Amino acid sequence: LLVHTAMHRVTLTENINIMLTPQFYTTKKEVLPIKYAYQAKKIAPSLFEGLLEEGGSYEYTVSNDGDTWTFIAYDIEKITDFLASKGIGADKISKLYFAQQSVDQFTAPLALSDKESLVNIDDTVVVVPSIVLEDKGETSLAFDKSFTPKMGGVSVKTGGMTKSMFTQSQALTIAAVLALFAGMFVVEGSRYDGGNKADEEKLQSLYESYPSLESSYTRAGIVEKYRNINTLERKKRETIKTLSHMIFKGVTLTSAHLDEKRFNAHFSCDNEEVANRVKALAKKSHYNTSKAKNSNDLTVEGAL
Repeated sequence: LLVHTAMHRVTLTENINIMLTPQFYTTKKEVLPIKYAYQAKKIAPSLFEGLLEEGGSYEYTVSNDGDTWTFIAYDIEKITDFLASKGIGADKISKLYFAQQSVDQFTAPLALSDKESLVNIDDTVVVVPSIVLEDKGETSLAFDKSFTPKMGGVSVKTGGMTKSMFTQSQALTIAAVLALFAGMFVVEGSRYDGGNKADEEKLQSLYESYPSLESSYTRAGIVEKYRNINTLERKKRETIKTLSHMIFKGVTLTSAHLDEKRFNAHFSCDNEEVANRVKALAKKSHYNTSKAKNSNDLTVEGAL
């Protein structure tokens, strides 16, 4: 069911999926040097500073196409209150989706009413007055199940409990599997001592095949080599994570370089206030900063 502010009240006899128009959420796109969704969600609030109504309790969903991340901010309480006013109780909602998640399906305008339509503008679904589309003479799309995204739906809490993603029979099956694993764990635990002896025999066989490994100095050298590699990679990940926190509204990462010893990143800031905020974050992480002359651009650098 496509939900918009001008919709009529409905009566439901079964659970349904809901797709929300941009009237119920805010979209923002950013090119960011991050890899994981949890990192994107962590910086999402800073990206929407000044864009959302004050006093709301906002949640965020994210998706990406390469380095381009799409952020959607929404207030689930306001959404469920509106749905309830239209006869849609939380217990009737299977999943909530956002029109932006099906942007590729909007190949033509989709009329919401005589006054408003959904259109795809630069890969962003927006609501526009229908009057601006009259000259184009395009036929409105028909909303159907093909608009349902394959993933990314939001579950709605009912009576303090989140609706389960499993049916009762699926839950029983999963419980049985977990019980089986628990039994296997007990059995394996009882065999642990015997397993230790077998491991020692395998280790002795390895020493016989590769005598150099029997030297504690050789083994220590190998361990230290890989420990150093692991430490370096961990430092790189932590540095990238810290730099990602410096990207918020008014800041653009223009370039970055990272090697085994040092890193540097160049940020373009909209104004001096934003630049000072980036500088403060860098100082907090003990990084060095330098500012370009007659500019708000900053260079942040440091050692790994």
